Amino acid sequence: MLKPFLAAALLAITTVAGAAEMLPTTVRTEGEGPFPTLVIRGATIITGNGGPAYGPADIIITGNRITDIRSAGTPGLPMAGNRAPRGATREIDATGMFVLPGFVDMHGHSGGPVKAPDPAYAYKLWLAHGVTTVRGVSLFGLDVAHAVADKRRSAAGEITAPRILVYQTLGAGWPQGRVTTPEKARAWVRWAAANGVDGIKFFNRGDETPAINRAAIAEAKALGLGTVAHLSQPNIAEWNARDAAADGLGTVTHFYGHFESLLKDRRLQASPAGYNYNNEQDRFGGIAEIWNQIHEPGGPEWRAYLEAQKAAGLNMDPTLNIYSASRDLMRAKNADWHARYTLPSMTDFFESNRDNHGSYFFDWTTGNEVTWRNFYGRYMRLINDYKNIGGSVTTGSDPGFIWQIWGFSYILELELLQEAGFSPLEVITAATINGARTLAAPRGQEPEFGLVRAGMLADLVITPEDPLQNFKTLYGTGTLRLNDTTNRPERVGGIRWTVKNGIVYDAPKLLADVEAMVAAEKAKRAAR
Repeated sequence: MLKPFLAAALLAITTVAGAAEMLPTTVRTEGEGPFPTLVIRGATIITGNGGPAYGPADIIITGNRITDIRSAGTPGLPMAGNRAPRGATREIDATGMFVLPGFVDMHGHSGGPVKAPDPAYAYKLWLAHGVTTVRGVSLFGLDVAHAVADKRRSAAGEITAPRILVYQTLGAGWPQGRVTTPEKARAWVRWAAANGVDGIKFFNRGDETPAINRAAIAEAKALGLGTVAHLSQPNIAEWNARDAAADGLGTVTHFYGHFESLLKDRRLQASPAGYNYNNEQDRFGGIAEIWNQIHEPGGPEWRAYLEAQKAAGLNMDPTLNIYSASRDLMRAKNADWHARYTLPSMTDFFESNRDNHGSYFFDWTTGNEVTWRNFYGRYMRLINDYKNIGGSVTTGSDPGFIWQIWGFSYILELELLQEAGFSPLEVITAATINGARTLAAPRGQEPEFGLVRAGMLADLVITPEDPLQNFKTLYGTGTLRLNDTTNRPERVGGIRWTVKNGIVYDAPKLLADVEAMVAAEKAKRAAR
């Protein structure tokens, strides 16, 4: 039997007694295109490869691919009129706007019947914040069929959703029960590959012994499936991030396993007497106490660890946002977007209780937050140092837990990477091409998205403000800026259009749809 926290993490959308079931994903009624010819005029382009912004330029899209990018003039001078191509099926005037590659969220979940039973809630929030690709880890818990169906329908443009890659936990979906041996692990991987699954998510707990994980990784490599692990504590003494990378794991998501590979004067983290991993405040309050039990940042052991992970080809997906409430609970609970865009059922789930995964602030103290701030300082240093030696770092949000909702938490991840030491251009690279490369690598392919470049799929973010100047302008709620004419602050920013696979989505309209969902649920509660 799964412990409560594991049940919630694995089966975030599993039905419980008396709860509604997950709704089917509805047919797309939003978005326009793809078009025979779509031209985005006069934009400043942020390519995604780390190069500086340039423009003005016109982006020509045929169907779902960028076919050309042409100069539209010289900065500071009027742009040339009547520029080719003429007669486009659709034109977007992006004069003064910025175009980036569509964002890649490498750690996604749907809401589930208890929190957000309509998948459109999550999908629209993601798209409204420029997220055009999501790696579900897993998207609908153990429901492989729903995830694969949405993956295929999204690829066909039949639903309003980002592109979906389906990663599943060992044993999910097949009729042969738990995976308890290396042979069964290999058999499940073969079954998963034949049934539309793109990769494996390991939790490092229960039956997931190192031998089973190694067998699954080897089979996944042979079949072109990706691998990612949340290296949770139950088996961390046997299989930490150093071990997992040496065994061929593709991605470590979250922070688990890194500091356990860097402990000094001990093999295991020192935990206080009475610590109980199934008590979530112990689990999440106690994990951060490892911050001062490790080798010093920048020291020889620290550098050797990072070099070993780079040599192994490990990708780090830090998900800084998802635990950020631990260092400032008040800020997370009172974020600007909750009033308009957070479903009341989500708020119910987030409020401290002993049943729901990540709702662990039973008696959260200043001391807890100070410990977490110290932890973040060293964890951010680790991620930034890894990036600096050429290691791959991506962006993932893990939404639906710990006061973080879809889209908004992804933009927070960009802000936190900048806090970690990434330059804005490095943040954009992590959010776009790094994720695309990580997803394509298991298949031995070059990515088809992740850059604003001719030949790439038309996945784009079009925004009126310069995100390199301020990532806050990417939030659906925008950000406040003083208007010097009125001497009053006003809201600026927000994404104007998200283009996914050549389909143009009106981002403010998607946000309005979500706001209406939230208002309707609040009205139902008031009526009851």
